[in-house]
Amino acid sequence: MKIVVATRNRGKLLEILPLLADLNLELCTIDDVAPHAELREDGVTFEDNALAKARQAARATGLPAIADDSGLEVDALGGAPGVRSARYAGSPSHDGRNNAKLIAALSAIPGASRAGRFRCVAAFVDPARDIEIVRSGSCAGEILGGPRGEGGFGYDPLFLVPALGRTMAELSLAEKNQLSHRAAAFRALAEALRLESALGRG
Repeated sequence: MKIVVATRNRGKLLEILPLLADLNLELCTIDDVAPHAELREDGVTFEDNALAKARQAARATGLPAIADDSGLEVDALGGAPGVRSARYAGSPSHDGRNNAKLIAALSAIPGASRAGRFRCVAAFVDPARDIEIVRSGSCAGEILGGPRGEGGFGYDPLFLVPALGRTMAELSLAEKNQLSHRAAAFRALAEALRLESALGRG
Protein backbone atom coordinates (compact mmCIF):
# COMPACT_ATOMS: atom_id res chain seq x y z
CA MET A 1 0.00 0.00 0.00
CA LYS A 2 1.26 3.44 -0.92
CA ILE A 3 0.93 6.00 1.86
CA VAL A 4 1.81 9.67 1.90
CA VAL A 5 3.66 11.08 4.92
CA ALA A 6 2.31 14.56 5.55
CA THR A 7 5.42 16.46 6.59
CA ARG A 8 7.93 18.83 5.00
CA ASN A 9 10.29 18.55 7.95
CA ARG A 10 13.17 16.39 6.71
CA GLY A 11 14.50 15.78 10.21
CA LYS A 12 11.13 14.49 11.32
CA LEU A 13 10.87 12.30 8.21
CA LEU A 14 14.22 10.69 8.99
CA GLU A 15 12.87 9.71 12.41
CA ILE A 16 9.50 8.47 11.15
CA LEU A 17 10.66 6.19 8.33
CA PRO A 18 12.57 3.66 10.51
CA LEU A 19 9.64 3.50 12.92
CA LEU A 20 7.35 2.27 10.13
CA ALA A 21 9.90 0.10 8.31
CA ASP A 22 8.57 -3.24 9.54
CA LEU A 23 5.13 -2.59 8.05
CA ASN A 24 6.59 -2.91 4.53
CA LEU A 25 4.71 0.12 3.25
CA GLU A 26 5.50 2.16 0.17
CA LEU A 27 5.96 5.56 1.77
CA CYS A 28 6.22 8.83 -0.11
CA THR A 29 6.32 12.41 1.10
CA ILE A 30 3.79 15.11 0.40
CA ASP A 31 6.43 16.89 -1.70
CA ASP A 32 6.89 13.76 -3.83
CA VAL A 33 3.25 13.63 -4.90
CA ALA A 34 1.64 17.00 -4.13
CA PRO A 35 4.36 19.62 -3.62
CA HIS A 36 1.92 22.51 -3.69
CA ALA A 37 -0.54 21.04 -1.18
CA GLU A 38 -1.10 23.17 1.90
CA LEU A 39 -0.74 21.53 5.31
CA ARG A 40 -2.42 23.85 7.80
CA GLU A 41 -1.80 23.51 11.53
CA ASP A 42 -4.38 25.76 13.18
CA GLY A 43 -5.88 23.37 15.73
CA VAL A 44 -5.81 23.84 19.49
CA THR A 45 -4.43 20.39 20.30
CA PHE A 46 -1.74 18.09 18.89
CA GLU A 47 -4.49 15.65 17.90
CA ASP A 48 -6.37 18.36 15.99
CA ASN A 49 -3.26 19.21 13.98
CA ALA A 50 -2.17 15.64 13.29
CA LEU A 51 -5.60 14.69 11.99
CA ALA A 52 -5.92 17.91 9.99
CA LYS A 53 -2.60 17.37 8.20
CA ALA A 54 -3.37 13.72 7.44
CA ARG A 55 -6.83 14.62 6.08
CA GLN A 56 -5.42 17.43 3.95
CA ALA A 57 -2.70 15.18 2.53
CA ALA A 58 -5.19 12.42 1.77
CA ARG A 59 -7.50 14.85 -0.03
CA ALA A 60 -4.63 16.35 -2.02
CA THR A 61 -3.18 13.01 -3.14
CA GLY A 62 -6.00 10.46 -3.08
CA LEU A 63 -3.78 8.26 -0.90
CA PRO A 64 -4.03 7.14 2.72
CA ALA A 65 -1.94 9.50 4.83
CA ILE A 66 0.12 9.53 7.99
CA ALA A 67 0.87 12.72 9.90
CA ASP A 68 1.94 13.81 13.31
CA ASP A 69 2.01 16.91 15.44
CA SER A 70 4.40 17.31 18.29
CA GLY A 71 5.81 19.89 20.62
CA LEU A 72 7.41 20.78 23.88
CA GLU A 73 5.46 21.43 27.07
CA VAL A 74 7.31 23.21 29.88
CA ASP A 75 5.70 23.10 33.32
CA ALA A 76 7.11 26.46 34.47
CA LEU A 77 5.57 28.09 31.38
CA GLY A 78 2.11 26.64 31.92
CA GLY A 79 2.60 24.05 29.19
CA ALA A 80 3.99 26.47 26.60
CA PRO A 81 5.12 26.46 23.89
CA GLY A 82 2.81 23.44 23.35
CA VAL A 83 1.01 23.34 19.99
CA ARG A 84 2.81 26.58 19.08
CA SER A 85 6.23 24.93 19.46
CA ALA A 86 7.25 25.20 15.80
CA ARG A 87 6.18 28.85 15.61
CA TYR A 88 6.99 29.87 19.19
CA ALA A 89 9.14 32.79 18.02
CA GLY A 90 6.86 33.61 15.08
CA SER A 91 6.50 32.53 11.47
CA PRO A 92 8.21 31.18 9.51
CA SER A 93 9.37 28.49 11.89
CA HIS A 94 13.03 28.82 12.91
CA ASP A 95 14.72 26.47 15.39
CA GLY A 96 17.36 28.98 16.46
CA ARG A 97 14.86 31.73 17.25
CA ASN A 98 12.56 29.28 19.04
CA ASN A 99 15.40 28.02 21.22
CA ALA A 100 16.57 31.53 22.01
CA LYS A 101 13.07 32.57 23.06
CA LEU A 102 12.74 29.50 25.29
CA ILE A 103 16.09 30.15 26.96
CA ALA A 104 15.03 33.75 27.65
CA ALA A 105 11.64 32.71 29.00
CA LEU A 106 13.30 30.35 31.49
CA SER A 107 16.22 32.59 32.42
CA ALA A 108 14.91 33.23 35.93
CA ILE A 109 13.76 29.64 36.52
CA PRO A 110 16.18 27.41 38.49
CA GLY A 111 17.22 24.10 36.98
CA ALA A 112 15.17 22.04 39.44
CA SER A 113 12.00 23.72 38.12
CA ARG A 114 12.68 23.24 34.41
CA ALA A 115 10.75 20.00 33.96
CA GLY A 116 8.97 19.42 30.70
CA ARG A 117 8.05 16.84 28.13
CA PHE A 118 7.98 16.30 24.44
CA ARG A 119 4.56 15.13 23.23
CA CYS A 120 3.61 13.63 19.89
CA VAL A 121 0.31 12.57 18.34
CA ALA A 122 0.45 10.40 15.21
CA ALA A 123 -2.54 9.88 12.93
CA PHE A 124 -3.43 7.55 10.05
CA VAL A 125 -6.28 8.55 7.73
CA ASP A 126 -7.75 6.50 4.89
CA PRO A 127 -10.89 8.29 3.61
CA ALA A 128 -11.65 5.56 1.06
CA ARG A 129 -12.29 3.10 3.90
CA ASP A 130 -13.42 5.66 6.47
CA ILE A 131 -10.54 4.81 8.81
CA GLU A 132 -8.90 7.21 11.24
CA ILE A 133 -6.46 6.01 13.91
CA VAL A 134 -4.73 8.26 16.44
CA ARG A 135 -2.01 7.36 18.95
CA SER A 136 0.19 9.46 21.24
CA GLY A 137 3.51 9.33 23.04
CA SER A 138 5.58 11.45 25.41
CA CYS A 139 9.09 11.76 26.79
CA ALA A 140 9.89 13.54 30.06
CA GLY A 141 13.01 15.63 30.58
CA GLU A 142 14.51 18.92 31.71
CA ILE A 143 15.21 22.12 29.81
CA LEU A 144 18.82 23.32 29.85
CA GLY A 145 19.98 26.93 29.91
CA GLY A 146 21.97 26.48 26.71
CA PRO A 147 22.20 24.08 23.77
CA ARG A 148 24.23 20.88 23.73
CA GLY A 149 24.76 18.55 20.80
CA GLU A 150 24.66 18.78 17.02
CA GLY A 151 22.00 16.22 16.12
CA GLY A 152 18.22 16.26 15.94
CA PHE A 153 16.19 19.38 15.31
CA GLY A 154 13.79 21.73 17.08
CA TYR A 155 14.33 21.91 20.83
CA ASP A 156 16.51 18.77 20.94
CA PRO A 157 19.70 20.68 21.97
CA LEU A 158 17.93 22.04 25.08
CA PHE A 159 16.09 18.87 26.11
CA LEU A 160 18.03 16.81 28.64
CA VAL A 161 17.12 13.16 29.13
CA PRO A 162 17.99 12.78 32.86
CA ALA A 163 18.47 9.01 32.79
CA LEU A 164 21.15 9.37 30.11
CA GLY A 165 22.64 12.71 31.12
CA ARG A 166 22.53 13.78 27.47
CA THR A 167 20.30 15.99 25.37
CA MET A 168 18.21 14.67 22.51
CA ALA A 169 20.71 16.38 20.19
CA GLU A 170 23.54 14.30 21.69
CA LEU A 171 21.82 10.99 20.90
CA SER A 172 22.18 8.97 17.73
CA LEU A 173 19.05 8.48 15.66
CA ALA A 174 18.90 4.86 16.83
CA GLU A 175 19.08 5.94 20.49
CA LYS A 176 16.50 8.65 19.98
CA ASN A 177 14.16 6.18 18.32
CA GLN A 178 14.26 4.01 21.42
CA LEU A 179 12.88 6.61 23.80
CA SER A 180 11.47 9.67 22.03
CA HIS A 181 7.89 10.87 22.07
CA ARG A 182 7.71 10.36 18.31
CA ALA A 183 9.00 6.81 18.61
CA ALA A 184 6.36 5.99 21.22
CA ALA A 185 3.54 7.49 19.15
CA PHE A 186 4.54 5.83 15.87
CA ARG A 187 5.20 2.44 17.43
CA ALA A 188 1.72 2.58 18.95
CA LEU A 189 0.27 3.66 15.59
CA ALA A 190 2.07 0.83 13.77
CA GLU A 191 0.74 -1.69 16.28
CA ALA A 192 -2.79 -0.33 15.88
CA LEU A 193 -2.54 -0.66 12.11
CA ARG A 194 -1.47 -4.28 12.47
CA LEU A 195 -4.10 -5.18 15.04
CA GLU A 196 -6.98 -3.52 13.25
CA SER A 197 -5.95 -4.79 9.82
CA ALA A 198 -6.22 -1.20 8.61
CA LEU A 199 -3.82 -1.98 5.78
CA GLY A 200 -6.16 -4.55 4.28
CA ARG A 201 -3.98 -7.56 4.98
CA GLY A 202 -6.01 -9.32 7.61
